[in-house]
Amino acid sequence: MTQTTTELDFTTLDAELSTQSPQAIVKRALSLFDNIAISFSGAEDVVLIDMAYKINPNVKVFSLDTGRLHPETYQFIDRVRKHYNISIDVMYPEAAAVEALVQAKGLFSFYEDGHQECCGVRKVAPLRRKLATLDAWITGQRKDQSPSTRAAVPVIQADGAFGTPEHPLVKFNPLANWSSADVWTYIRALEVPYNSLHERGFISIGCEPCTKPTLPQQHEREGRWWWEEATQKECGLHAPK
Repeated sequence: MTQTTTELDFTTLDAELSTQSPQAIVKRALSLFDNIAISFSGAEDVVLIDMAYKINPNVKVFSLDTGRLHPETYQFIDRVRKHYNISIDVMYPEAAAVEALVQAKGLFSFYEDGHQECCGVRKVAPLRRKLATLDAWITGQRKDQSPSTRAAVPVIQADGAFGTPEHPLVKFNPLANWSSADVWTYIRALEVPYNSLHERGFISIGCEPCTKPTLPQQHEREGRWWWEEATQKECGLHAPK
């Protein structure tokens, strides 16, 4: 039966689930909500798809196409779709909003005045449209992905960034307590599909103009929006609210 935000004790449930495996957290999320979907773009997300698919082959998955992704990322999305024989709901930015931004500032304004405006048009707005149709969503956030912005990520939370009083939204982060090594151990052990860019030194993969490979000993987020301060390395999809 689908739950509502007001019916959930987030503090108690987070305390309970934070000691459990990601598989157990995914299973609980799918049991609590019927209208729930996995947000898919990277290695963490396909691990979640693999876990969820083994629980319910009809799991709902969506992805954001910003129009600026690497060719390898588009190939990855299609490979995952075929591997699990699932439908992936691809969300696109509003053409008029993209056109207005490009006409006013060109294609690379983010190098000059920050990435938030472009991400707002190409990622946050499409995500907001999608989340408005859901009661809950599952993400691949990990605490160690960004110590400055994600260190306190819980395994379950009321989404204050995209939920509203009229439409409350619940957010699950089953991999919050996993490391990158945990993710890749799972991928290799179970032969889960992954983006071929990882073989070329890319760890955290976003849009092509805003992503570069990282050097040995660099943190994975250093390859994202490298021209900006570390505390700004979020696009708005996971606002800490």
